Amino acid sequence: MELLELTLRGFRNYRDETFSFDPRCNVIYGENAQGKTNLLEAIVYLACGRSPRARFDREMIGFSGDEASLIGRGTVGERAREIEIRLHRARRRSLTVDQVKVKGAAALGEVFHTVYFSPEDLYLIRAGAAERRRFLDDALCQLRPRYELALQRYRRALEQKTRILRDADERPDLLPLLPEFSEQMVMSGAVLVQCRAEFIARLHEYAAAYHLECSGGREALALRYETVSSATDPLSPPETLIEQLRAHMEAHAAAERASRLCLSGPHKDELRVSIDQQDAKQYASQGQARTAALSLKLAERDIFKNVLGEYPLLLLDDVLSELDPRRQEFVLNRIRGGQLFITCCEDDRLTALLGGKVLHIREGRELS
Repeated sequence: MELLELTLRGFRNYRDETFSFDPRCNVIYGENAQGKTNLLEAIVYLACGRSPRARFDREMIGFSGDEASLIGRGTVGERAREIEIRLHRARRRSLTVDQVKVKGAAALGEVFHTVYFSPEDLYLIRAGAAERRRFLDDALCQLRPRYELALQRYRRALEQKTRILRDADERPDLLPLLPEFSEQMVMSGAVLVQCRAEFIARLHEYAAAYHLECSGGREALALRYETVSSATDPLSPPETLIEQLRAHMEAHAAAERASRLCLSGPHKDELRVSIDQQDAKQYASQGQARTAALSLKLAERDIFKNVLGEYPLLLLDDVLSELDPRRQEFVLNRIRGGQLFITCCEDDRLTALLGGKVLHIREGRELS
């Protein structure tokens, strides 16, 4: 899997720029606020139709324009592939895969895949549960197209149910619709629970090994998935999970009406991380938390490799500058194989270590 060419027009601070990439390693350097992270954001967006930084598509359109386009060309296996995305301020985006229009972002996940690692991810362990759910969702939406569809359906039903509960006094006539949206959440939620449980089981295997190695064999990392209490085994068949989620939601119906909040469902799931049987969020040192976060991201990459049969594109956004020398060396020794994009402020050391191509970015342009 290789991204060999990328054209950006009106995207962030890129007016009209085409980049060619090395199939092994691409070191992207330049001063701060020149567009290095924007370039990685574009690659992630091509792969999954979601930005790691922006909530709305319009945020990625340059200030001076009303539309933007991204065109990526590369190879998957021995097959040439192309993705084109057009963003508009006034209407919905358009997606094209191999010159054929597609409706949803799930089609993008059948072409390129990425593992994106930013400095913010180093705080993944200490962050709230929502950030760890996002970590799971971002990975699973690329690996499992049915997961992305289920997540979209779940979020729509959750939004509708939340509105009805919140506006119960002003619109009591909508209360009879609550069971319908609860059932939609149950059906799609069962898919989320099962996929998350399977992914976390694999993640635990790889991440524990990485953490043990990085800590010099001194620390044991463990991951535990927490979902609704009625789902006693999240790896159960979908039919069982549906019944368990439904029972949990029915048991909380009165409390939801009273609190005007959706209290039951996988939107409250948690990925628990422990080090030596202690809750990492509460007790881990900064070094331990960063080692655990590194282990999770490297494990994510390994899972992609095993599922897809080839490495995903690995994007490291100025991560090394946030790490001490020991952890820098640990990462650099384990990112061989597959195509790498790495941003930094100085290219000398990384180019000598990793080889490949150097791209110097200044004010949204590649300097020759």
